[in-house]
Amino acid sequence: MKCIVAGHEDATETEFAELALGTPVELWLGVEGESDEERAARLDAARDILADPEYGNLPDDLIRLAARVVDDHPDLFNVVPLDRPARRRPARRGVAA
Repeated sequence: MKCIVAGHEDATETEFAELALGTPVELWLGVEGESDEERAARLDAARDILADPEYGNLPDDLIRLAARVVDDHPDLFNVVPLDRPARRRPARRGVAA
């Protein structure tokens, strides 16, 4: 199935998200290995975008995008409960007299 956003056809899920949001996904999710300074700058830029009236409906867009991901990829959310190991009780030691 082709996904077209604002007249552009996406090639990957990441590209779809970028087209839908109008910003790179990394701006919101970060990148592996970013420094504290890079993270602070990224979050500052994200706050500026959210404060811009043009992006006033971005939270709603994010919710719609998340709902679409859940619909398109339900296998990502197949949660399987894990068996819990039996609790081990500490061995009781006798009191030395």
